[in-house]
Amino acid sequence: MEQSRLTEIIGVVGSGTMGNGIAQVAARAGYNVVMHDVKDEFLERGLKAIDKSLQRDVDKERLSVDDKQSIIGSIKTTTELEALKEASFVIEAVTEDLGVKTELFKSLDGLTADETILASNTSSISITHLGAATNRPDRVIGMHFMNPVPVMKLVEVIRGIATSNETYERVRSLTEKLGKTALDCNDSPGFVSNRVLLPMINEAIFTLYEGVATRESIDGIMKLGMNHPMGPLELADFIGLDVCLAILNVLYDGFGDPKYRACPLLKRYVDAGWLGRKTGRGFYEYS
Repeated sequence: MEQSRLTEIIGVVGSGTMGNGIAQVAARAGYNVVMHDVKDEFLERGLKAIDKSLQRDVDKERLSVDDKQSIIGSIKTTTELEALKEASFVIEAVTEDLGVKTELFKSLDGLTADETILASNTSSISITHLGAATNRPDRVIGMHFMNPVPVMKLVEVIRGIATSNETYERVRSLTEKLGKTALDCNDSPGFVSNRVLLPMINEAIFTLYEGVATRESIDGIMKLGMNHPMGPLELADFIGLDVCLAILNVLYDGFGDPKYRACPLLKRYVDAGWLGRKTGRGFYEYS
């Protein structure tokens, strides 16, 4: 049986792949969740994704139908940011854009209680910068979940320069309650995960761009030769090519090192709207 509801409320801003995954995990851990997005249709899509994910566990007899309904019933959706004002934690999972995130953190700072922790699921953007946009930089932190959130155990916890020890400890405790493993890193472009991963993906794109091998060979070599569960081009499609490009741009701007410059082929695909699985076409075609 799922545990009884906890009194704390967790706010999630963004109902896309990462946001609805975070909302699902929090609700399943016993929290009441308020999931925000700018349009009702986005929220409806997010709830459908949660329903589909939970149904897989019902089908595998890892979750009862009643518990599934209890989890979904504990997720309130809203297009009003003010609905998050009672949350103890707000986890932001909006588009990977510094301007968008900065304005959001300013707004959240103005409407939530002083003790509320504001966390970002950013995969590359400076936590210190986001904290500086608020009057509570000591309560701003990074919680970088991995995709798909309900399956992947890691949460990369990133402390900004002003993040307090109390905030850090509260977030580590929350991460454990969500059934995840918190691993720490300091605030640096791309943190650890994407500073290592994205150059590999980018290099794979360059090998395709330069005609070194086909997409199938590139991915097959990395899967069979390096024991990767997914090839780098397939993984790029899964992440979203626009997200990959945004992270590479953060790395390039942050370090000023040409080794992080995005492959022209990646830029071309993003310009074409070929963003991977979510648009039906990236380095591969999807029905």
